[in-house]
Amino acid sequence: MKILTAAQTRQADEATIREQGLTSAELMERAATAFADWLTARQTPAEAGEILVFCGPGNNGGDGLAAARLLHQRGYRVRVYLLPAPKYSADYTLNRARLPELRATELQADALPPIAPGTLVVDALFGTGLSRPLTGLAAAVVTHLNQAQARVVALDVPSGLLTDAPQPAASPVVQAQHTVSFERAKLAFLLPQNAQYVGRWHVLPIGLSAAFMESLPGTMHLLDAALLAGRLPRRAPFAHKGTYGHALLLAGSFGKMGAAVLAARACLRSGVGLLTVRTPGAGYDILQVSVPEAMALPDPATDFVTELPELKPYSAIGIGPGLGLEDGPQQVLEKLLREARVPLVLDADALNLLGQHQELLALLPPDSILTPHPKEFERLVGPAADDYQRLDQLRDFCRRHRCYVVLKGAHTCLGTPDGTLYFNTTGNPGMATGGSGDVLTGVLTALRAQHLPPLDAALLGIYAHGRAGDLAAQQTGEAGLVAGDIVQHLGPAFQELTTDEAF
Repeated sequence: MKILTAAQTRQADEATIREQGLTSAELMERAATAFADWLTARQTPAEAGEILVFCGPGNNGGDGLAAARLLHQRGYRVRVYLLPAPKYSADYTLNRARLPELRATELQADALPPIAPGTLVVDALFGTGLSRPLTGLAAAVVTHLNQAQARVVALDVPSGLLTDAPQPAASPVVQAQHTVSFERAKLAFLLPQNAQYVGRWHVLPIGLSAAFMESLPGTMHLLDAALLAGRLPRRAPFAHKGTYGHALLLAGSFGKMGAAVLAARACLRSGVGLLTVRTPGAGYDILQVSVPEAMALPDPATDFVTELPELKPYSAIGIGPGLGLEDGPQQVLEKLLREARVPLVLDADALNLLGQHQELLALLPPDSILTPHPKEFERLVGPAADDYQRLDQLRDFCRRHRCYVVLKGAHTCLGTPDGTLYFNTTGNPGMATGGSGDVLTGVLTALRAQHLPPLDAALLGIYAHGRAGDLAAQQTGEAGLVAGDIVQHLGPAFQELTTDEAF
């Protein structure tokens, strides 16, 4: 699903109006109805109490006015506050005229309305058309809302939030608990720096032209199950273990063998035919007992992996979980980058070693998959002023090194060599736990070992990893989730993605 800019969203509105023979007011009524349906499904009139709707002078305010009318008609107690302006949009004016029986008060700087704690507030002051920071009365109203201990729901976007650009310092933005948007998520919703404003976001369909939206140019997509259709084929009836590849994991060190065990278990749960794990000598017994399905290949050294084994048997290699930053692992990494002729997945200490020895980046084979968390990525490319610049760094790094980078986070972002970005839609905060990244390394290594193209492997791995975390959280809760729970739910996650047989 393509992520649209604010300008493209307006174009989609206009195209829908043309194609479906609508007026802009009728499309606005669709949006207001969808919002009212969303709210009434969650709060009865008694639970909601009095709802305060703050409306700006443009179409976002028009949405708010229409929603206020619909909620009032459904039996909710609604009070409307209007932001005065020298000019109002036509659809705002139309919907203002439709509120004769509802109390609407014009906001004044010296008499902002009191808001009792727990009051349900709908923010419809400004939408995606905003291109500069709020000032004057608008800024004062936003500050007033943020200081109130209210339950704030933003309509389309939190007022003051720029959807396609970094937020200027000290720019006032509504801090919503929920943001209810329409048809497509905005890029701003997916970036960590905006979490304090967006809260939990929801996207409601309103019948915009899907064909037109997909025809628009763009290099950013939401990763969902629909995008993965057909990428994971059903296993063949006469397949054998050799059919699904032989993976090698280079992982573990003294005191960090858990990382190797988690990566190995995840690799096996992700469909690989055979798995060999190269560990330090101290990890041999641990691995044999913990992962009996894997073959253990102990290093001559006790505490760290210091020698690269013969690579000919393997169809993909993962390196990094628990590896350590000593000279031995560094030399193994350098030799691997020089000699490998099969797909590589690099994580954790392999990435930290690349950050410490950036001359090794020139050896990175094309189509390698790297899986950094934000700090590991910063060690590779340097700090960023904001999350938008971080995305620029991601694109540049992937293009220069012809690789795929899985930048991990709440909406993990996959960067690709052609500059396209994919934001994941699965996963939950319970996955912010030690070992979760090691599991992802095992998943990706298994998929590459099965000869999937790098893009397919990365997309499937990211989505299935998050989906397994979601399935696990249904049983354990987010606070009780551990990385091993993710491993146990990889099978069901992949089963959901398996292509059905053609009839």
